[in-house]
Amino acid sequence: MFAVYAAEPNADAPLSSLTVGDRPEPEAPEGWVTVDVKAASLNMHDIWTLRGVGIKPEQFPMILGCDGAGTLEDGTEVVLHSVIGDPTWGGDETLDPKRTLLTEKHQGSFAERVVVPARNAIPKPEGLTLVQGACMGTAWLTAYRMLFTKSGLRPGQTMLVQGASGGVSTALVQLGRAAGMQVWVTGRTEEKRAVAERLGAHAVFPSGERLPGKVDAVFETVGEATWSHSMRALRPGGTIVISGTTSGPNPPADLQRLFFLQLRVVGSTMGTRDELADMLAFIATAGITPEVGLELPLEQAEEGFRAMLDGTAAGKIVFTR
Repeated sequence: MFAVYAAEPNADAPLSSLTVGDRPEPEAPEGWVTVDVKAASLNMHDIWTLRGVGIKPEQFPMILGCDGAGTLEDGTEVVLHSVIGDPTWGGDETLDPKRTLLTEKHQGSFAERVVVPARNAIPKPEGLTLVQGACMGTAWLTAYRMLFTKSGLRPGQTMLVQGASGGVSTALVQLGRAAGMQVWVTGRTEEKRAVAERLGAHAVFPSGERLPGKVDAVFETVGEATWSHSMRALRPGGTIVISGTTSGPNPPADLQRLFFLQLRVVGSTMGTRDELADMLAFIATAGITPEVGLELPLEQAEEGFRAMLDGTAAGKIVFTR
């Protein structure tokens, strides 16, 4: 079958490992299902896989793609949940020490077909297209868990999103606005700040600019470049929820501010199957249209990877078949 895959790890030149071609048809073990993929979205995780991070060398070649949407053999339209846990684990699968994502141990969704555990194929609600459904499994689910499970925010409170145009950031803006939060966003360029405003942000600011007031929670995916600003932006007792460190993982901790103002720093990773199902229902009910920054045929995947590396696309990058 046709697929886009990483031929081998390449830490210094990841796109040199990106390959478009044929791969063996997947076989579904007992309890798993085959999904005919119609759309799949790109994540930074795919770049890390090309670099060889989080995957053993013997796992290559690896079909890329954590997220996707498509149809089961009976025609049911489904959205993929990319967190695959141990079948014996009974709790939150994001805490399962044996959990993996698609593309870490199991072949991914940038292909004609992918196999996943039956529980990981979630029926797509009416009103959500397959392209929109393909955005849900990683970026949108990460944003949903950050906002509704981890932050402790209530409608009417003020949230700050660091970074205006990435997949998690645009999802946070849209989810926060729909949930009744006061949404503030920072962005490096006027164009990226304009995207956040269009999606519902109440106020936008250049990165690092002094804000007109303190916020109840900050949502971080950037890391070193914005950490100091995030700490200064919080009211006493406020919360930073962090799910990524695209600019680096080791900023100054500012521990004196942390303990004196009794701030909370909360880590968040992906989300559960039940959270994904709830989010799909919320998006359909609220009439949210996920932001797709670039849509390409799967055959042109390299163009999408380059757009992600260059930071030229606002919202999700989606490949279609």
